[in-house]
Amino acid sequence: MEQQERRLAAILAADMVGYSRLMEADETGTLARLKTHRLELIDPAIAKNKGRLIKTTGDGMLVEFQSVADAVECAAEIQRRMARRNADVSPARWIEFRIGINLGDVIVDDGDIFGDGVNVAARLQELAAAGGICVSAAVRDQVGDRLDVAFEDLGEQNVKNIVRPIRVFRVLVDSERLPRSGGAEQKRSAATKPSLVVLPFVNMSGDPEQEFFADGLTEDIITELSRFRDLLVISRNSAFVHKGKPVKVRDIGREFDIQYVVEGSVRKAADRVRVTVQLIDAETDRHIWAERYDRKIEDIFAIQDEMSSAIVGTLPGRIEAAGHDRAKRKPTENMAAYEYVLTGKILHHRSTPEDNAEAQRMLDRAIALDPKYAHAHAWKACVVGQAWVNNWCEDREGTWKKVVAEARAALTLDDNDSDVHRILAAVNLAHDDHEKARYHQERALSLNPNNDLILVQNGELLTWLGRPEEGIEWIRRAMRVNPYHPERYWNHLGRAHYTARQYKETIEALSRLAHPDCTHHAFFAAALAQMGDRTAAKAHADEVLKADPRFSIKRYLATLHYRLDSDRENLREGLVKAGLPE
Repeated sequence: MEQQERRLAAILAADMVGYSRLMEADETGTLARLKTHRLELIDPAIAKNKGRLIKTTGDGMLVEFQSVADAVECAAEIQRRMARRNADVSPARWIEFRIGINLGDVIVDDGDIFGDGVNVAARLQELAAAGGICVSAAVRDQVGDRLDVAFEDLGEQNVKNIVRPIRVFRVLVDSERLPRSGGAEQKRSAATKPSLVVLPFVNMSGDPEQEFFADGLTEDIITELSRFRDLLVISRNSAFVHKGKPVKVRDIGREFDIQYVVEGSVRKAADRVRVTVQLIDAETDRHIWAERYDRKIEDIFAIQDEMSSAIVGTLPGRIEAAGHDRAKRKPTENMAAYEYVLTGKILHHRSTPEDNAEAQRMLDRAIALDPKYAHAHAWKACVVGQAWVNNWCEDREGTWKKVVAEARAALTLDDNDSDVHRILAAVNLAHDDHEKARYHQERALSLNPNNDLILVQNGELLTWLGRPEEGIEWIRRAMRVNPYHPERYWNHLGRAHYTARQYKETIEALSRLAHPDCTHHAFFAAALAQMGDRTAAKAHADEVLKADPRFSIKRYLATLHYRLDSDRENLREGLVKAGLPE
């Protein structure tokens, strides 16, 4: 019988935080970023500190070191550098690791290691915070004061599948005190606005059909809170990433870099609705305020008003909400129409031709029940516009006329609906009426300063108006409000950078697109040509012509909405340099 080799080793176990969530949101991008971090940061740090990579999983790794000091130095270097890499990335896209280090006996078998020493390292890793390092007492004693780190005693911890308690220490890395306190906390302390996320309300009715109502109510509450200028509210799209999943409030706070979390439930039966809601401090996981509303369904708008006012009034500091007055807006008195609108919104967000068609039917029913329901007309314009943009319609001209008609009908009925003005801004921009577009855009922004669709559209409009530097700021603000923003936001940002003559930044933004289309390749080609890289510019120009053999610069420029001739000429010049036909 072959005798197994045993030896004393320092074992480092690392695991990526939120791997499944990140893969679900963006599988290709997550794998690409993780591979880059491995090649440029993690593997070199292991080699530099004389470590031996034993094995990797999709989201973790096991590394052996001969020296405990080398293992801790390697871990500290990885966490410091990952914190710096995450500094310029949306919190929802952060790649972070938990690391555990133990000193103990291991069994060596065919290049792999096993045993109690490995098991304890794995449990220490599970105890570490995102971006943090936990070590055993043996590691703490061996390192002593030899390294530029400090240790916080977390006491004895009982862990899974290990009978004895483990004495655990948290590693504090110099002045950063680990990425979260050095990154998110500094950002938070500098923030001027209280920030929160509203998680999807839980449907407590037992009826799956009521999911539309629960989701729609959540969206309406987000909209109500977004009207408060001095409050930063994470968008509906990002909040709904967590629908149906168990969540920890502190993890949510770190993920979105926000201070407060709103969660609740809704139960609808016959003509009554019960809504429970609570406001939680994300850092301490402490309940600040909670309430239960048990009313008739027709009181739903009053519930939303009371809820948003109570939440805002409870937050530290006094928040003024200029112009926040539901009396100026005109919700429907027909609750069936309201529910059809909620259903139409949720179907719209699914972004498929079938759901779009069903959303249109839901909104048609709402309008039939209450022809004067402005919000229903506004969302009908939005949903029909989605069909027009994605070419889910046979008669494009007729579909566009329907968008314009519904938007104008909504405006006639209610001049205080932000969605009405958002849509009319887009309609007028499509006709190169920059002044009308700017009027409606500013009205939309004043009515709802936290809607990421309004924010990114403001950035896009400013770019067309010849103010791209301001446009860049607004687009990045939209990305902050919606960390899970649509991919097209990178397109808007790339165009804004090009208009600002920031060609390197143009390439960086457009490189975030997973599947660039003909227009994206055109901007790639123009930016690269302006930078003097004719070879790369020609490669993208070839992609343009492959996708559209009839492409011409003149025809393409006619589809764009530049107000300044100098901006239009700058793009034409780049496209000509790239070799595209005029």
